[in-house]
Amino acid sequence: MRSSCRVLLLTALLNCSGLAQTTATPILTLDLTKIQGKVSPILYGLMTEEINYSYDGGLYAELIRNRSFRDNGRGQPFHWFIYETGNADASMAMDTSTGPSAALPISAAVTVRAANEKEQAGITNEGYWGMRIDPRTTYNGFIYLKASSANMGPVQVSLIHNSNGEVLAHTTIPAITSNWKQYPFALTSGASSASSENRLVFSVSRPGRIWFGLSSLFPPTYHNRKNGNRIDLMQTLADMKPAFLRFPGGDYLEGSLIDNRFQWKKTIGPFEDRPTHRSPWGYVSSDGMGLLEFLEWCEDLHMEPVLGLYAGYSKQQRVQTEKELEPFVAEALEEIEYVIGDVHTTWGAARARDGHPEPFALHYVEVGNEDYHDLSGSYQMRFPPFFQAIRKKYPQLKIIATTPVHGEAVPDVVDDHFYRTASQFFDDNTHYDQADRKGPKIFVGEWATIEGGPTPNFNAALGDAAWMTGMERNSDLVIMSCYAPLFVNINTGGTQWQPDLIGYDAMTSYGSPSYYAQVLFSNHLGDEIPGSHLESAPVRFFYSVTRNSKSGTMYLKLVNASDQPRPIQLQILGGTSISQTGKRFLLSARSPLETNSIEKPRSIVPVEGTITDISRHFAHTVPPYTIEVLEFGTGR
Repeated sequence: MRSSCRVLLLTALLNCSGLAQTTATPILTLDLTKIQGKVSPILYGLMTEEINYSYDGGLYAELIRNRSFRDNGRGQPFHWFIYETGNADASMAMDTSTGPSAALPISAAVTVRAANEKEQAGITNEGYWGMRIDPRTTYNGFIYLKASSANMGPVQVSLIHNSNGEVLAHTTIPAITSNWKQYPFALTSGASSASSENRLVFSVSRPGRIWFGLSSLFPPTYHNRKNGNRIDLMQTLADMKPAFLRFPGGDYLEGSLIDNRFQWKKTIGPFEDRPTHRSPWGYVSSDGMGLLEFLEWCEDLHMEPVLGLYAGYSKQQRVQTEKELEPFVAEALEEIEYVIGDVHTTWGAARARDGHPEPFALHYVEVGNEDYHDLSGSYQMRFPPFFQAIRKKYPQLKIIATTPVHGEAVPDVVDDHFYRTASQFFDDNTHYDQADRKGPKIFVGEWATIEGGPTPNFNAALGDAAWMTGMERNSDLVIMSCYAPLFVNINTGGTQWQPDLIGYDAMTSYGSPSYYAQVLFSNHLGDEIPGSHLESAPVRFFYSVTRNSKSGTMYLKLVNASDQPRPIQLQILGGTSISQTGKRFLLSARSPLETNSIEKPRSIVPVEGTITDISRHFAHTVPPYTIEVLEFGTGR
């Protein structure tokens, strides 16, 4: 091979691999005299569904697992075990003939053959891969009980350490009756160190037969909500400053079959009226996180609710005709009424009975989920009846379709979903740059870089950040976006999909590198999109710029997904004055495979610093494997 050919081949290989350096220093021009559009005020939000034990065993703070004995949908004492001390003797069997309510006609019947004050018998619950108990903390709970006779005696309630048998907290339920009754209790722990190696025990000191029904145990919750959420996970979400919550989620909304869709009416009211249902992700949901709890979650984090409405399509089943669709359209209208109807409406009154007389704010509803999976094309038949009924009764609402719709029922917004590798997001960074602005707005309702597990590695964070720069540059069109899935319980058996944004176990939690990329982007965002242009763009280099029109603060995001530093020249046109100093936020890694974990939760986190020598023309270098935000003033 000739020498000149070898040089040409080497150059081509370097260019293909991303290792070649551009000869000219890239010039990034930011033109404040040309505003390209307005940034959507609800650009960044959250998408949620019951997957990876996101609610039960995750955000929803309930500590008891299988609290209604319906973990397989029919009734089993999974995660419950016989408790015996000394020579006590007892056995447990499921009783499907009796339970605390019509919705939960099932219980665990425990026959105690031998027990006394020092040698007690009963049942114990292991929690979701353990129960976190903190020192000097009160835990509130209840249990439904009945006994074979009125002389069964009191029931002892205890929190006990698994290894050493230490009783961390203890209380007594007085003598129980032979009829079902709810018994509330409170447990206050002592000075022992925080641990998740604990279990809850209900025990008696006399022989007899006792039935255990629905039970519950809650630690302190975020904003002290009754039936509320884990404090650490809620604070992690609050730090993202999310503008909206898309719920009840994707596949969880539609279910595998019509009967196990999210039936919102069965998720409201007292626990004993919630029969539970099987999630499409292989386990039963307690439905403690019901429609009202989703709305209160929005309220606690000041988020807009984006309400998903079941649209007659499940993963393995769908309605066939418009006639069959009618009850689901009616159900959707009733659900909207529960959210925003006043107390004089049927479902507004139901919401008031559930403890929230004030209507919630609602501006967006989404009809269905990922209906492009319905290869029959029935969404073209199913969407219009929902659209027409909602538009007629609630004309103020914006209606989101999950795939483009043809005909007169033109949605306000269409939901796009993207699950890709980092390289695919790098290559498609300009996806919306030339998109049609005349049609519906865009909601990127699910997206993620699929690299790493159980949570993303830094290469995934780079792919995410590159994609977000494209959405920001086009946030006049892309009005909402949310990463998915949001949560994962990292224990064996707790993960059905990966990667996921936030990981946790019973004891603690952590944000992935992709989580911190989300924090940087959502926390540093203006309300307008200045004109911009990048000349001689380097390989795997991405940017977006927004500006606060009131304060004049500029937010410049720079993403270097290569292993080489990237020098650029910045040129600023317009603006009354350019600050000489500003803030600089860096999220970096030495390798794209680095990540955070439950053991090392803060290996990769943003670092705040300063940038100096800013002017209308200045040089800047972005380090390798770095997501960077520059924040500085440009005058008003």
